[in-house]
Amino acid sequence: MTDRPRVVLAPDKFKGSLTAPEVAAALAIGIHRRAPGADVQCVPVADGGDGMVDAFVAAGWQRVEVAAPGPTGAPERAVYAVRGDTAVVELAAAVGVAKLPGGRLDPIGANTFGLGVVVAHALDNGAREVVLGLGGSASTDGGAGLLRALGLRLLDRDGRELGGEPSDAVALLSSVVAVDRAGLHPAIAQTRFTLACDVDNPLLGPAGAVAVYAPQKGADHAQMRELEAALTNWAAVLGTGYAEIGGSGAAGGTGFGVLAVLGAQVRSGIDVLLDLLKFPALVGGATLVVTGEGSLDHQSMHGKAPVGVAAAAKAAGVPVVAAVGRTLLSPGEIRAAGFAGCYALSDLEPNPRLSIRNAAALLERVGERIASERW
Repeated sequence: MTDRPRVVLAPDKFKGSLTAPEVAAALAIGIHRRAPGADVQCVPVADGGDGMVDAFVAAGWQRVEVAAPGPTGAPERAVYAVRGDTAVVELAAAVGVAKLPGGRLDPIGANTFGLGVVVAHALDNGAREVVLGLGGSASTDGGAGLLRALGLRLLDRDGRELGGEPSDAVALLSSVVAVDRAGLHPAIAQTRFTLACDVDNPLLGPAGAVAVYAPQKGADHAQMRELEAALTNWAAVLGTGYAEIGGSGAAGGTGFGVLAVLGAQVRSGIDVLLDLLKFPALVGGATLVVTGEGSLDHQSMHGKAPVGVAAAAKAAGVPVVAAVGRTLLSPGEIRAAGFAGCYALSDLEPNPRLSIRNAAALLERVGERIASERW
């Protein structure tokens, strides 16, 4: 063992069990138990979905809380992270599934208006670079709610503004024939918007926002047909070219609305986070990087946080291992993804229910094992 190994803990959340900061904290306890002198730095990460604001706050960014309506309009509190003139705004923290009253799904009535309220607050307070973390959405409104909160007017065939009652996604997007951008927030023209997401779905079609994600939000077949038709009309109004861009279907089509009106750029969520955290410099000279998530599987290979962390660590010349709830990858696939090893809680507790319930204690044991085996 070296005199003072330096370990960077950069896990994502274990969904349904522990937040990313909680995962890092449990691993740190285990490492310090076996190696009290280890220099352990906790840098929890996220790939654009829920937990992204927490990751930046844990890295020292300022946490800002603001009143904003939830996905069904009920009064809520949302948070975002800020440093200098850069704001990180997380959809899930404002209008995500977790914000649904009583957890009741509302596939037609849920919207993104509250997310726009949060973005407007950031702009009002000087943000000129806004990163939108898309994931965990409760709605399929094509980002119309967000854009309305930022001043975009949706007009019907008689030139009247839409958005009163009824204001559900189908009624709104089926009736709009034009938009008026004159009232958009004045800071938008001077602001760079980035969509941080880990999906590349287009807006429409069999791989689009409705077909892939609306069932998870409670939509039945009839509602899915209505939503697809409404989004098709919305795309015709704002520009069908934007609807074909990978990521435009993210978060119920929120990606599309932000691409079409705010001129956003789409980037991998984990790449955005690692860049803003200056991760390569942070891990330089470290003994080991530990990352992970609840399930390391083939989906992880497509833009998920642990693989992004592994690539960044490898580029910095630092070995990286994964601490996960379970893995569905073969040892060869794990090595090919850049990991020097993988520690799964399922190896310690094969009962999934008990593994989820006791994840923190199991991660402490994983931390001990890592400390005993890796330096």
